[in-house]
Amino acid sequence: MGRLGNMTRMYKGMIALPVLAAVLAGCGDSGSTSNSSQGAASGSASQGNGEKIKLSVWHNYSGDDLRAKTVRGLIEQFRKEHPEVELDSQPIPTDAYRQRIQTVAAARELPDVFMSYSGSFTDEFQKAGLIQPISELLEGNKEWADGFLPGAMDIFTYDGEVYSVPVAMSATSFLFYNKELFEKNGLSVPKTWDELLADVKAFKEKGITPIALGNQAPWVAQSTMFGVMADRLTGTDWFMNAIHGQGASFTDPIFVKALGYFKQLSDAGAFQEGANSLDNTQAEQTFIQGNAAMIMNGSWSISDWAASATQDQMDKVGVAVFPTLPDGKGKANTITGGPGGGFVLNAEAEGRKRELAMELIYKLSSADAQKAVAESNSMVMYNVDIDSSKVTPLFNEAFNLVKTLSFSPVYDLYMSAAGGEAVNNGLQDLMLGGKPETVAAQIQAAQAGTGN
Repeated sequence: MGRLGNMTRMYKGMIALPVLAAVLAGCGDSGSTSNSSQGAASGSASQGNGEKIKLSVWHNYSGDDLRAKTVRGLIEQFRKEHPEVELDSQPIPTDAYRQRIQTVAAARELPDVFMSYSGSFTDEFQKAGLIQPISELLEGNKEWADGFLPGAMDIFTYDGEVYSVPVAMSATSFLFYNKELFEKNGLSVPKTWDELLADVKAFKEKGITPIALGNQAPWVAQSTMFGVMADRLTGTDWFMNAIHGQGASFTDPIFVKALGYFKQLSDAGAFQEGANSLDNTQAEQTFIQGNAAMIMNGSWSISDWAASATQDQMDKVGVAVFPTLPDGKGKANTITGGPGGGFVLNAEAEGRKRELAMELIYKLSSADAQKAVAESNSMVMYNVDIDSSKVTPLFNEAFNLVKTLSFSPVYDLYMSAAGGEAVNNGLQDLMLGGKPETVAAQIQAAQAGTGN
């Protein structure tokens, strides 16, 4: 699930069904829905006996980028506004976040409020009864609720109840390129598969890494590159049918062909040596420092670079989409993503703690919060007027580009935990010499629940 994220990414991990099933087998939603959302948003409930109320929030905004600082700043504002609250805020690096949440979920010790990625990640919390709806918060703040872009809350809605709202737009597969390197070498940004392979060959011959990739956490290749590649070839309908076993299978020739394209790119030397041993941040730095011609990455990179790169480095970056593939059945003008992650409410929160937790969710998701996040060079699923002087030209370019695109699925947001893991690990195997047919069979077995 890319960073939200980080993705989300952001975005980018899922809780295994067996873990959650074991945690709350047969347990329903324990959270009361009788409290007023307006009370949550205004903090109007009485403090009771005057003792401090303990409230915990976990999230993956742990970095030095502007978005992370903005979200942490909103949490600190909440802390100052509520001296009656003993707030335990834990920022956890993205790549460790999934495991931490899985561990506390198994022990039934989830924080009161926590970041949850859209798709399968939130699905499993909801199915296991670990979270409760926040619909009343939206009903009590209609103007705020109406500001979300169409479809923003669909992925967080179950049986008519809303469990979260996105605090980011997840756009995971931009093709960033170094304009100076392309110009100096007389090359054009690739729009077709053949042009991409030609560029890879040309840069490789000149000793320049064609595409920076840090796939140590194996979601990266899947979330930032393979998902959009495969969708170009198969189309989205095929993928949705395959994950549900409805007339399509990951062993179908068209998907094996998609895996073959990824292997072909790897075999052509598109990535730097040891890409599976480097993390995504290292790859981002390789690219922004001018040591790679391209990188496939999400919108989070824009925020990362805005915080760490020089103006000269930023001026050299252009943004595009992945090229078309021969005989592709999918749309050409797409990017993987959609609504990013949002904050969810622990099913066990009740009374005054629940009211405060709802107020914290509102604080982190309100119209003001959405604007602040957008002006930290991070895309949101909210209708905001952005002060262009507060964002980088690259952000404006990417945001304007994404408005012209349609979204295709990030694989591990829709597949089962086992299926998504099989894709991630399979791509690493292909980079190490594995066969597309073997990887396809492993993915199908994992998704169908027949793998070992």
